[in-house]
Amino acid sequence: MAITHLKGEEVKLTGNEINVSDVAPIVKIVGQDLSEIQVGGEKGCAQVLVVVPSLDTPVCAAEARKFNEEAVKLDNVEVVVASMDLPFAMGRFCTTEGIENLKVGSDFRNKELATAYGVLIESGALRGVAARAVFVINASGVVVYKEICNEITEEPNYDAAFEAAKEATNTSCCGTCQ
Repeated sequence: MAITHLKGEEVKLTGNEINVSDVAPIVKIVGQDLSEIQVGGEKGCAQVLVVVPSLDTPVCAAEARKFNEEAVKLDNVEVVVASMDLPFAMGRFCTTEGIENLKVGSDFRNKELATAYGVLIESGALRGVAARAVFVINASGVVVYKEICNEITEEPNYDAAFEAAKEATNTSCCGTCQ
């Protein structure tokens, strides 16, 4: 199983490890209006699934703002930020921060997303929340990019994620040719 770090301390992750070329599991998370948001699987557009521990931290907030800024530059791409925050807190965050170009969803009910994608923190101070990760899924539902941040307190490689998202919109139905 994968590992990450929290301020240098090793943190074990649990769940089904998803890798590039795997079919992205279809899961449901809770939107800020308590509706269900489906992520993963074939959607007819590329998906950028941004997983953060909590939007109520400076690094997660900065990451959500960055993806919000860049989402408008991506054609045929759905960007979803998922955390364990309650939907009401996510809504307040989006209103305060002007987040309008992406969806936010909570995995608080069943930790379905964190478990299905192998990013549920199993040990340490943040046990029970999701690690910081980015998955890019092409229109056919295949994972074409994965980053589990080595250090939870650091932001992901934005350039690599955005490049993967752009490339994901250029692939054919099976995701193997352009």
